Amino acid sequence: MRNWRHWFRFMTAVQLLPALEGGEETLVGGQAVLEGVMMRSPHAFSIAVRNPQKEVVYHTEPIERLSEKHKWMGWPFLRGIMTLGQAMALGFKALRYSANIALEEEKTEGTPEAGKKLEISGWVAAVNVIISLGFFIFMYKFLPLLGARELKHVSPVFGHQLAFNLADGVIRIAIFLLFIWGTSLLKDLHRVYEYHGAEHKTVFAFENHDSLTNAEVQKYSTYHPRCGTSFLMTVMLISMVVYLFIPVSWPLWGRFAMRVALLPFIAGSSYEVIRFAAKRRSALFTLLTLPGMWLQRITTQPPDDSQIECAITALDQAMELEKQRGGELVIA
Repeated sequence: MRNWRHWFRFMTAVQLLPALEGGEETLVGGQAVLEGVMMRSPHAFSIAVRNPQKEVVYHTEPIERLSEKHKWMGWPFLRGIMTLGQAMALGFKALRYSANIALEEEKTEGTPEAGKKLEISGWVAAVNVIISLGFFIFMYKFLPLLGARELKHVSPVFGHQLAFNLADGVIRIAIFLLFIWGTSLLKDLHRVYEYHGAEHKTVFAFENHDSLTNAEVQKYSTYHPRCGTSFLMTVMLISMVVYLFIPVSWPLWGRFAMRVALLPFIAGSSYEVIRFAAKRRSALFTLLTLPGMWLQRITTQPPDDSQIECAITALDQAMELEKQRGGELVIA
């Protein structure tokens, strides 16, 4: 039963990945994991997790900026898709590491498996990714489309392009909000949201050149404009605009297939819009991040000092490896 609980926590956290992490490759950012935090710099990342013995353990690895490795990966639109893809891969790797740490326990003494550690195997992780992707497409692409189509039977106004896509978008956002709210009621996932708050507070302290101590970090807000939650809300809003160009007269499966095919374009476009607005710190940036900031009242929660310690450890280790690799990060 306990193992099933760990698997459920892991699987649910995978669904939350886009909301728990950011995909910017040029700045410090992070992600909440199970009982810990992953922090990344442009050339390194580190995962710090509290194990069942309440000790902080960490794992650090170098990473490559995709735009430095291949110039074409830095082209507009493509850079967003590539950067977000790398961020999701790192996020999944960090979640798997944290889940395996949570499973650290000895088998029953006297059995052939005594002394071996439980862990999420490669094939279990792969199946989880497939299930998670299918869940995402079904919940956020198929169900809203089906719901909007059924509304046409309620009122003919939903047969018009604008009304249909508006209903489709509202249903999509409602499903997302319901999922976020529902997971926040689960004790284990609520702790993930607390680690999410710890990650944001620590990044804020770093960006403001404050010392990374519990006392200094705790002064900051848990709401950060570069959170993945803001990006997701931007994706949903831009989706509503893009889907206006898919004729409502098309059959259901044709519109569904087009929605899936347009996913990379929407993700890349959303990345470029946020990047453009963030660089200018314009009213557009404030407007785009505002829904995500509101939603962070759920997806981030006030952390305790032990959770802050994990976030600080992860950032310290990532920055140490960043320096060893010759990287230099300057926050204005």
